[in-house]
Amino acid sequence: MTAASAKARHADLAAQIRVHDHAYYVLARPTISDREYDRLYHELLELERQWPELVTPDSPSQRVGGAPLAEFRPVRHAQPMQSLDNTYSQAEVKEFVGRIQRLLPGEPLEWCVEPKIDGVAVSLRYENGRLAVAATRGDGTTGDDITANLRTIRSVPLVLAHPRSELASRSAPGGTAKTGEECRRPTQGDLFGAGAAGGAGQAGPIPRVLEVRGEVFLGKAGFARLNEEREALGEEPFANPRNATAGSLKQLDPRIVAARPLDIVLYGLGHVEGVRAPATQIELLDWLRALGLRTPQPRWLCRSLDELFEAIASLEGQRRDFAYQTDGAVIKLNSVALRARCGSTSKAPRWAIAYKYAAEQAQTRLNAITIQVGRTGALTPVAELEPVFLSGSTISRATLHNEEELRRKDIRLGDWVVIEKAGEVIPAVVGVVLERRNGHEKQFEFPRSCPECKSKVSRGSVLGEAGVVWRCVNPDCPAKIRGRIEHWCSRGAMDIEGGGEVLVAQLVRNGLVRDVADLYRLRLDELAALERMGEKSARNFLAAIEASKRRELSRLIFGLGILHVGARVAKSLARRFATLDDLMRAGQEHLTATEDVGEIIAASVYQWCSDAENRRLIERLRKAGLSFESTAFQAGSGRGPFAGKSFVLTGTLPTLTREQATAKIEALGGRVSGSVSKKTDFVLAGADPGSKLAKAQKLGVRIIDEAEFRRLGGAG
Repeated sequence: MTAASAKARHADLAAQIRVHDHAYYVLARPTISDREYDRLYHELLELERQWPELVTPDSPSQRVGGAPLAEFRPVRHAQPMQSLDNTYSQAEVKEFVGRIQRLLPGEPLEWCVEPKIDGVAVSLRYENGRLAVAATRGDGTTGDDITANLRTIRSVPLVLAHPRSELASRSAPGGTAKTGEECRRPTQGDLFGAGAAGGAGQAGPIPRVLEVRGEVFLGKAGFARLNEEREALGEEPFANPRNATAGSLKQLDPRIVAARPLDIVLYGLGHVEGVRAPATQIELLDWLRALGLRTPQPRWLCRSLDELFEAIASLEGQRRDFAYQTDGAVIKLNSVALRARCGSTSKAPRWAIAYKYAAEQAQTRLNAITIQVGRTGALTPVAELEPVFLSGSTISRATLHNEEELRRKDIRLGDWVVIEKAGEVIPAVVGVVLERRNGHEKQFEFPRSCPECKSKVSRGSVLGEAGVVWRCVNPDCPAKIRGRIEHWCSRGAMDIEGGGEVLVAQLVRNGLVRDVADLYRLRLDELAALERMGEKSARNFLAAIEASKRRELSRLIFGLGILHVGARVAKSLARRFATLDDLMRAGQEHLTATEDVGEIIAASVYQWCSDAENRRLIERLRKAGLSFESTAFQAGSGRGPFAGKSFVLTGTLPTLTREQATAKIEALGGRVSGSVSKKTDFVLAGADPGSKLAKAQKLGVRIIDEAEFRRLGGAG
């Protein structure tokens, strides 16, 4: 075989394999046997072995993942990725529709209703039909480059299909909530829409640039299989499919991701060049399907409030048959032009909302109550339950929050209790079935010593607390040490993959780690010697630890576990202080001048930074090579006419979208907050402002319109 004939055969094989991948992974309708598929695939691999120049980024052979990455590089989204506002009430849905109608007086409104998939938001950028970049949502403006990981997902096309011009002839009908075909109960293969090869019509153009948004998720069967494999290897099982998905996408080794059954659904448009973007959501979903992308199904086109409620009810009746977790319905204004007139808030579009279904409940017996000790020493009662099936999983434990909650609900040992999954993830006891009491139930006596280390516990000794929570006062309590290390390793903090409960418990039990700085002294032989660890897992964990040294300062601050300092406050501190050393030296007056930081948080941060033991910890982290500089502070640079100024946006501006105004403010050195406070410098107000305007007037905050905003920014 010549090089030319090998190239031609390789192109033919790649095209065949893409068609079969699409049929199997997207349409759920395979057209050939596994054996025949393997024959084609191995022939392609053999050609690439003989002619390495045939290996291209979009070759089917590249699905298995390449070499491990050193770190994720940042990717700035062409259009911001926002989240959705939530509601659990039909009355609020009615208010939402009325609010949009007031923004669009006289306009006939149509709505698209889609299942809300419980996954991780991503953005895919195709250039000339080929997958170029995939990124996480991140902070909405900038995410992490996860292209290597997304390439491993079989339902993500590496090359777009040519759309057909007669889409309506073969797409699922839009219909209405009453008459649309989507109202029927779907089969397994109907759960997602997808373009099919062939069909009527002429081939349409491929977009020069297509930035499309969607959700990566783990199906129910794939999640169960993944946890079975982890437990067989002695690894900690994932808590829920979304956590497993997020952890998978943050893997630095794409080969690990390739072994996990991730899937994707795409439903939104970020940026497009070279073709005219669809005018409605329904047309967008049809177009994405024609390009070979998987889209949400079933979906409804509704033209009235009654039809909206019918669609929501219909989805509620079908969703438990889906192969993936969904906890709600997404309601979107169908017209893209009308969406632009509605605009957005700083966090979410005004033209869409997520209706969340009420949590499913079950009754079961409370057999015992155990006490868990957290990283701050908090003692949390946990209900040990008679196992019961709820929302797709068997529940045997649920949180009881604190002693006061136990007493308020009068929960006793032996009670029959009502449990539900908060957000369909965390099981909680919501009440007692009083009519099932028989007189044998017993009051639970809350311990007055730590069940982990037997030290004294106290209540109301923590700054800013009202005295509800009992805490262990021993700083060296093993449970507190484990909790601090698990928190440091968590995804929102230093994101050290593998640093979960099982491994951390071994590290502490074997005396290898007493605080987070000890993680950076671990050796390969120490880790490999741990039970069910092995050299490969040990190397992966060490690589994750090494990668954490380059994390942004806000993550490090959050990871330190300072009382009352959550992820949002940590980001505000990283914007306010150029380095960790600046933060450690800051007085309380400087801390309270920070956005989102009040007197209680400032006092907590100041106390933590003044503690001699904590200062020694920081020095050990410095010697380990962690980055103490804030890129968020450098990005603001402190220059420009808005340097150090805080803005709040409300209402619809004449010419600027919410995203454009935010970008201008940040580019000129300012920052945008979601709420008005005494620290707010300006409220930028447009038409139909919300309650933020009234609060600004009450506090005496300066209110400006778009014209004044442009003058202040130097735009004239």
